[in-house]
Amino acid sequence: MAARRNVNVGVLGHIDSGKTALARALSTTASTAAFDRQPQSRERGITLDLGFSCFAVPLPEAGAPELQVTLVDCPGHASLIRTIIGGAQIIDLMMLVIDVTKGMQTQSAECLVIGQIACEKLVVVLNKIDLLPEGKRQAAIDKMTKKMQKTLESTKFRGAPIIPVAAKPGGPEAPETEAPQGIPELIELLKSQISIPTRDPSGPFLMSVDHCFSIKGQGTVMTGTVLSGSISLGDSVEIPALKVVKKVKSMQMFHTPVTSAMQGDRLGICVTQFDPKLLERGLVCTPESLPTLHAAIISVEKIPYFRGPLLTKAKFHITLGHETVMGRLLFFSPEPQRFDQEPQMDAFDLAQEYLFQERYLSGDPATEGDQADGRAGQAPEGRCPRQQWALVEFERPVTCPRLSLVIGSRLDADIHANSCRLAFHGRLLHGLQDKGYAESALPALRVYKLKYKQGLVERAMDDYSVIGRSLFKKETNIQLFVGLRVRLSTGELGVIDSAFGQSGKFKVHVPGERGGLSPEAKRILTPALKKRGRGGPGEATRQEEGAERPEPPQHVTLSLSFKRYVFDTQKRMVQAP
Repeated sequence: MAARRNVNVGVLGHIDSGKTALARALSTTASTAAFDRQPQSRERGITLDLGFSCFAVPLPEAGAPELQVTLVDCPGHASLIRTIIGGAQIIDLMMLVIDVTKGMQTQSAECLVIGQIACEKLVVVLNKIDLLPEGKRQAAIDKMTKKMQKTLESTKFRGAPIIPVAAKPGGPEAPETEAPQGIPELIELLKSQISIPTRDPSGPFLMSVDHCFSIKGQGTVMTGTVLSGSISLGDSVEIPALKVVKKVKSMQMFHTPVTSAMQGDRLGICVTQFDPKLLERGLVCTPESLPTLHAAIISVEKIPYFRGPLLTKAKFHITLGHETVMGRLLFFSPEPQRFDQEPQMDAFDLAQEYLFQERYLSGDPATEGDQADGRAGQAPEGRCPRQQWALVEFERPVTCPRLSLVIGSRLDADIHANSCRLAFHGRLLHGLQDKGYAESALPALRVYKLKYKQGLVERAMDDYSVIGRSLFKKETNIQLFVGLRVRLSTGELGVIDSAFGQSGKFKVHVPGERGGLSPEAKRILTPALKKRGRGGPGEATRQEEGAERPEPPQHVTLSLSFKRYVFDTQKRMVQAP
């Protein structure tokens, strides 16, 4: 008989919506971590960790192997959102469980957001229909179905199937003789919705571990889902977070011994001489195949339900797989002329230049505040780029592969507030492995700030030079700006030649090959020229730069613009050629 194929179905929803009861009603085989077996879960009466169980269904093709459906039972409590996010990243289809007597609740909404990020398909299960009065049951189900259809309209799951069930009629204390309602129909619906995912056994082995425990006389068992590659008995695996390599002694899939496993499989690996307390959850991989990162460049897409801006220098909880770590962000975008370019979702080009942003640009005034203050971002005419990125600096190193799903959230927000804590999502495009990345790697990231300064021409010294002021502070080292081009409001292009005295004034040379000062500039600055002419040819050099002079009736302004690269250790100012 051909090998059984596996598909992972997530069971998500608000606390007390009956997720675990539904998983129990569907399942024929339970793992060591199913149905709230933890003492703490039983004591509190809620799911505290991921639970795994499975059932098998025949496939319609003749002679085809059975399809094993692995159910990933995620906790529903707000404080366990990290665990929910970790579980959602390994599923192929999501069942959103709704208490039909309550409808959408806060964590139902968060689970729906996670589903939109991590899954392609959704089935909505209206549970606890046994609690509805029998005479009004169908009407109540129809009403809730319409409500859910409306909720899904604005998501990518528009038109997703909705089915009523009673996973545990009578509630948790009811006798087991009470048969679940609607389960055969749900299994048929799942069969019609499940697409057999393409699994690739090639490439390095990588497994997401969600439980680790010891078995007396056997060794330590790590259970999880194979994310990529394949593994066989006798292979060596690395726990990269601990830099420990172990040999695979035995393997099981739901209590059945196996000799190999591949991408998508639910697997238990047994190794020897390893303390299970060292690894609650994390990654196991082919030795030396996974980098440890101190920072990363990620693509960023804001979650529209998150209230408030995403600000540069702000800290967020960053979740990659089962790992959540604090990270500080710096946002940047393409240069304005590339705002409309096609997004690159699986690569990052270090050869390009990028524009620094004080915040993620979303074009939503309700969350972005006033972007016209010059600090909020540098989006010309309110335009937003099709793709944006962030540099994330982790508070502690993380181990994860390139293109990992990244979810940023504010998990310190009030869990009782009716607001979305999930802020953004993206993919890890480029990792920085060197602990000293700020000096060794970041200078290659060409993110720049556009600097713009404006001052006044105080007077003309002759047809080819002027004295400027109000562009720099008194304490500014003007020597750093010597050689930079400035543009006069009358059209001329000049070059900063030197400081003029000690009060922040400076001399600008207007090249002779361009004709020097224009007739318009001379007309506006004539009073100053005449004053200098009456004083004799050497007066300009003898005048004290701080002396008061009459203001011309009109002003000639001058502007200086340049790029300053954020990660340039020498803080150079660069102008376009």
